[in-house]
Amino acid sequence: MAAYILRRLLLIIPTLLGILTINFLIVQAAPGGPVEQTIANLQGLNTSSTSRFDGSAQSDLSSSGSSSATGNSSTYRGARGLDPQLVKQIEAQFGFDKPAHERFFQMLKNYLVFDFGESLFSGKKVTDLIIEKLPVSISLGLWTTLITYLVAVPLGIKKAVRDGTPFDVWTSSMIIVGYAIPNFLFAILLIVLFAGGTYFSWFPLRGLTSPDFDQLSMWGQIKDYFWHITLPVLVSVIGSFATLSMLTKNSFLDEINKQYVITARAKGLTENQVLYGHVFRNAMLLIIAGMPAALIGIFFTGSMLIEVIFSLDGIGLLGYEAVIKRDYPVIFGTLYIFTLIGLLLKLVSDLTYVAVDPRIDFESREN
Repeated sequence: MAAYILRRLLLIIPTLLGILTINFLIVQAAPGGPVEQTIANLQGLNTSSTSRFDGSAQSDLSSSGSSSATGNSSTYRGARGLDPQLVKQIEAQFGFDKPAHERFFQMLKNYLVFDFGESLFSGKKVTDLIIEKLPVSISLGLWTTLITYLVAVPLGIKKAVRDGTPFDVWTSSMIIVGYAIPNFLFAILLIVLFAGGTYFSWFPLRGLTSPDFDQLSMWGQIKDYFWHITLPVLVSVIGSFATLSMLTKNSFLDEINKQYVITARAKGLTENQVLYGHVFRNAMLLIIAGMPAALIGIFFTGSMLIEVIFSLDGIGLLGYEAVIKRDYPVIFGTLYIFTLIGLLLKLVSDLTYVAVDPRIDFESREN
């Protein structure tokens, strides 16, 4: 097993390299990069981001006058009328004065030591930004995952045992409705009903804690935290448990109808002994296989809209804003972290396979 783990860890290196390379090429080809956005700001155009390019550029722009309005050979859109030296200064400010391949290899070299550079627009280190935002997403993701599995797995098992009964029918109807309606619609509905939208003001609308959180007692801080996290977690759970509960039900139904279950019942074992002593171990393999993807989806992808709607300053919102602003260090830094965590969770999933069912031997299958 140690050899298998080592091979999987070594495989992470080319996988990360391939993902970073493909995304680097895509991002570089996309229009509206930081240089173009800064040029647009200097030209007085309306942009959605504010660069940290120093104010001396404004005086350089005015001093360039109209002498460079023609004959400017810059490849950047909107650069007409700017002094070519000013454009070069902007490129140097953001590190675009070097060829793309040099910037790519320098990025890889820095990433080996987890040096993701600084944000092009906030001036903060990318690692500091990730560390600052990550607790919010982890908090939302952990509670969502915990409640989802505590609800969906027992519900799926009960639906499998009572397949075809009225309980199975009406719970399936509720699950289908929950799966069909997007998360953001549930979020808006809960805000309108319970967050002061129209009816009740039982829950806060913004943030993970109150402004006076530090002045509260420990018990007050706990209540304040759960008061803020209730609606975002509820929205995330509604959108997550539907697939898991149906997957659990179908997995258990498939196992219940197999010959070894009939044999176990014929030996006089109770229903609980058959269900949890034999069926559970085999049926849960499929559930475990999907856990890494579920965790990544809940932590980083599914939480983005929830963070935006409820003003939760987490990693999903950070990645979204970085893409909008073309903040390349933040884009690639978060991508690197997400991919690394995803690959490691996939390895953890394989190890959990073996823990649940020792008959599985990944190492012998690769030989």
